[in-house]
Amino acid sequence: MNGVNYQMGRNLGLSLTRVTENAAMASAKWMGRGDKESADQAAVNGMRLMFDTIDIDGIVVIGEGEKDEAPMLYIGEQIGKASEGAPQLDIAVDPLDGTTSTAKGLANAISVIAVAPRGHLFHTKVFYMEKIAVGPKAKGTIDLERPLKENLVNVAKAIGKNIEDLTVTIQERDRHDQKIKECRELGCRIKLFRDGDVGAAIATCIDDSGIDVMVGTGGAPEGVLAAAAIKCLGGEIQGRLVPFTEEEKKRAKNEEFTRVLGLEDLVKGESVLFVATGVSDGDLLQGVRYLPNNMVKTHSVVIRGETGTIRFIEAVHNMSKKPIYAQIYGELGE
Repeated sequence: MNGVNYQMGRNLGLSLTRVTENAAMASAKWMGRGDKESADQAAVNGMRLMFDTIDIDGIVVIGEGEKDEAPMLYIGEQIGKASEGAPQLDIAVDPLDGTTSTAKGLANAISVIAVAPRGHLFHTKVFYMEKIAVGPKAKGTIDLERPLKENLVNVAKAIGKNIEDLTVTIQERDRHDQKIKECRELGCRIKLFRDGDVGAAIATCIDDSGIDVMVGTGGAPEGVLAAAAIKCLGGEIQGRLVPFTEEEKKRAKNEEFTRVLGLEDLVKGESVLFVATGVSDGDLLQGVRYLPNNMVKTHSVVIRGETGTIRFIEAVHNMSKKPIYAQIYGELGE
């Protein structure tokens, strides 16, 4: 194993866990306070400050937006110490996937990062993506070019379930009314979720999650992040960019809106790491817990593409000994 791959695995995984832990602890302070902007900003600040401590030469390809719209973790930003010989990486981040869930005190908010060698993560300026995701047993049975009902029948057959026992998770949005109707007509079970489609897509690869298929149109950045984890876990996701705004439609000549993006289009190769920490309790991770004596408990997952290893990390943090955390709140005026 060469030096880059070694750092991409055993060393970098733990370092990135500290990054998502920091973002999760910062944003969780805003749980249920009805202020999703402050929750998101706290997560961004926490993540960016911890990235500064890691010796990587990273470029943000999925982030908070363009430079003129976001002061930190914007697309194209260089992050990490970038010393000589540091691995050159693509970085995909969502400091807080589930800002509304955090603001309302609801489930399934997480802080998430995916990294891969330079040029290996798909990136786009289009915000939305149509997606379908399944676990390893159904890999090779889905195709966004086919009708939804045909895909669901094929998935049920592949995993050995009756169609009425198949569970499909869909984000609760008006744009999905037709998909929900088709699932009900077919007889499938449906689990709706409000926010956090990264975790929903990954749940298809977790045996005891109860989720067999995720379908719907959500964030394109979240699609890439989910693809990183799903690739590590042996499942499959397909996506197709969907232009909603006039600005995105004007870009249609430069973006391939009709092409179905497969797993290898979204995440090239096997050298990928996916890391997430729970902000609120969810299907995959427990949320941040505030304990007596200024102690905080976090629950994270690290998934490594080259080996398929899944590590769940439970940590207890003594916040009295974390000056970087105090710095976050100093910048926010807390």
